[in-house]
Amino acid sequence: MNLHSVKGTRDFYPEEMRMRNWLFDVWRNTALQFGFEEYDACVLEHAELYTRKAGDEITEQLYSFEDKSGRHLSLRPEMTPSLARMVLQHQKALSFPLKWFSVPQCFRYERMTRGRRREHFQWNADIIGESSEIAEAEILSLLLTVCRNLGLTSKDICLFLNDRRILNEILDSIGVPEQLHPNVMVIMDKRDKVSSDAFTELLQQEEMALSQITRLNEFLAIPTMEELASKLGETKGLISLRKIMALMTQSGLGDFLKFDVSIVRGLSYYTGMIFEINDADKAQRAICGGGRYDSLLSTYGGGSIPAVGFGFGDVVILDVLSDLKKLPSFARRLDYLVVPFSADEIGMALTISNQLRQKGKSVECDYSLKKVKKALQRADELNVEKVVMLFPDELAAGKVVVREMQTRQQKNVSIEELTS
Repeated sequence: MNLHSVKGTRDFYPEEMRMRNWLFDVWRNTALQFGFEEYDACVLEHAELYTRKAGDEITEQLYSFEDKSGRHLSLRPEMTPSLARMVLQHQKALSFPLKWFSVPQCFRYERMTRGRRREHFQWNADIIGESSEIAEAEILSLLLTVCRNLGLTSKDICLFLNDRRILNEILDSIGVPEQLHPNVMVIMDKRDKVSSDAFTELLQQEEMALSQITRLNEFLAIPTMEELASKLGETKGLISLRKIMALMTQSGLGDFLKFDVSIVRGLSYYTGMIFEINDADKAQRAICGGGRYDSLLSTYGGGSIPAVGFGFGDVVILDVLSDLKKLPSFARRLDYLVVPFSADEIGMALTISNQLRQKGKSVECDYSLKKVKKALQRADELNVEKVVMLFPDELAAGKVVVREMQTRQQKNVSIEELTS
């Protein structure tokens, strides 16, 4: 029997679980502060939910299978299609705009690199039913507030902004047929991950000429919106980005933002603003990304509902915080260790422990009946604040010995005083 975890997956021992819970708490609490509501869905979905979107690399990464009833199912690779399905199921009963978030586990069969596993948890937040740039500004404000709550500053990270409409305008201007745009953008999303020769070869496979590829690379190297506007004109995408950046500057978060025409995002359903967070040099995988996807729900048979959102994975951000030495301590912490030293005191130990727990304290009992030295060693291992020791003479007087582990001082305390 192979006792290793499945390749690309992780086990979470208690210390890793404490770190995971800490991250999830920051995500969850910040979302609630912004007025978002939490939702969830089953990890199993009909595979058609993902395969019907042409041009998405994700269709090649599905963990899909046929169940005993012949249904073609998949472990979810991302949460947004599940969200779209849920909204369409109860569209008439919902009050828009929706502000929803979730922390799902997602699975993709792909090549593993630093920051990329075949399973990960991902914080998703979406605003559905708001078409104005206010939705983008609120989504970006939520995202950057979480980054600040995790200890990151504008010196550590940058939020790179672009717009899919700008990329479509660029492809139109160099003569790429519209039906090829989705496939070409999937390749463009790989530009920072492959060599220039490999990038050229992939585009040639989509029947792009060398002259078109040269012009595309020239466009993708343009550093500012002003220079791009001088070549493309004031497109809808550029006008929208200016509004978003103005709103973010007014909110005090403008220092994090930077225009980057090379940001693409691999999923085909994006229709407007797209973004990624990374360090200033893009030396690693993006910490998170997202954008506007106004047409996704219509591809599943519903009406066109405006939407904007993001996915924020747990793997990369924990690597980043570790590299920057910004992770807090995840050592276990207990308020009390209650220690009986003979079988006669076990009943009283249980009573005291439960009374302390009813007061909201974290308490563990040591029933090993070992000597004091061993009990205190155990308390150090558990990172206990106080040890409650039950000795016959003190118990006869209604008291216990309480030892402060940090100061190593101890005193007799009445049981009534301790538990009240």
